[in-house]
Amino acid sequence: MSQKKILIVDDEEHILELIKFNLEKNGFEVITLDNGEATIGVLQDNPVDLVVLDLMLPGMDGLEVCKNIRRIDGLEKLPIIMLTAKSEETDRILGLELGADDYLTKPFSVRELIARIKAVLRRSEDKKVVKSKTLRIKDIAMDTEKHEVTINGELVELTLKEFELLKILIENRGKVLTRNLLLDEVWGYDYFGETRTVDVHIRHLRKKIGDDESGEYIETIRGVGYKMK
Repeated sequence: MSQKKILIVDDEEHILELIKFNLEKNGFEVITLDNGEATIGVLQDNPVDLVVLDLMLPGMDGLEVCKNIRRIDGLEKLPIIMLTAKSEETDRILGLELGADDYLTKPFSVRELIARIKAVLRRSEDKKVVKSKTLRIKDIAMDTEKHEVTINGELVELTLKEFELLKILIENRGKVLTRNLLLDEVWGYDYFGETRTVDVHIRHLRKKIGDDESGEYIETIRGVGYKMK
């Protein structure tokens, strides 16, 4: 496997040095930045495999940086791990909704960060080798290679997590999937107990595919999880 390149964006110099030292010791190539404004330019000039992004940056914060990254052609699926000193659930959910792949609260263990980086990179590689196929259910068609969803031929804009949620539900149609299973499969890390993350994403997904409370597509199994009819 070729050497992976990581971009770290954090305004705390000691955090940058700590992460850089440990990642390089584990065989990664590292670029560091202490502000959000320069991130897009750096990414366009220096393609990387993953971004470690602090939420509380001066000027342009991490959420805005994440949003901007997802708007750039070729960077829509770039893995992002967000760091923050905040532990509030709303910040965590917002970061994930904007397209972050994982989330780590400061203070954190460097070993845990490295483990999460490796896990996110592994999942990213796995997705690249998935064979192209179209999944269908009623009026919904999902092209897993183009990463597109259409309803009656009309394109539906989904976030990365919404797409992955819909995909796993369609692939397991008729089966009840628990919230914790969905958390583990879609976010790739054990967010045990943070089931509101799933509920928020399901609510947004339902709205986008025109699934009303009666659940034409997705059925809520109270106290358990969800299933695709």
